Amino acid sequence: MSVRLLIFVQERTFSDALATRLEAEQDLEVVAALYIRAPSPQLFRGSRADVVLLDGDLPGDAAFRLCEELRQRGDTSHVVFLSHFSEPARIVRAIAAGAVGWVRKEESLDRLIEVIHGAVRDETLLPSAETGPVLRLLMHGPDLKQDNGDQLLAALTRREREVLTCLAEGANRRDLADHLHLSPNTVRTHLQNLMGKLGVHSSLEAVALTRSQLGDRRSQHALSSNSGY
Repeated sequence: MSVRLLIFVQERTFSDALATRLEAEQDLEVVAALYIRAPSPQLFRGSRADVVLLDGDLPGDAAFRLCEELRQRGDTSHVVFLSHFSEPARIVRAIAAGAVGWVRKEESLDRLIEVIHGAVRDETLLPSAETGPVLRLLMHGPDLKQDNGDQLLAALTRREREVLTCLAEGANRRDLADHLHLSPNTVRTHLQNLMGKLGVHSSLEAVALTRSQLGDRRSQHALSSNSGY
């Protein structure tokens, strides 16, 4: 099945060129390519896109507000930001708004396609150089839940804690499935369930939230404790 894409960027030339290149991929379908400077959620109604490529360079906080509205309305569960920059603070805001990826506009088409496919698999992919700073901001940011870390962890099953532990240790989803002897679909289900319980939008945010609450050593102890399914 083709991945249906909706593109929104400010530059018309960039929008048209990107749509043409992505349409050339056999498993990608561009539903629409918009280049309006003042976006509205109404523009996306009826698009039925699997992934929205959203311009992260919109004035002010327009991109973040639009991302939040799209997620809240259920128009799409996969928003990837495109930007000329990769500022950690803006990436964190995008993640908090519900985005699952951030790609610089100067990056290769192969990288963008990789992030699109990752988004459909519910993976969060960020610029590698910014992953560390983004994690640190997520771990120490003021908007994270500061008072109920123990209660959140207690809501996870043993298997969900094992999945979160592997993620915290840097395992990717393929390694995680091999280590826990699970199918990729089962790993995905556990990830979706634990993110829902923790109230976060991505596995990256789940790891950061856990570490920020309990500290690395205490987190590892809590996550490895036994609990029933």
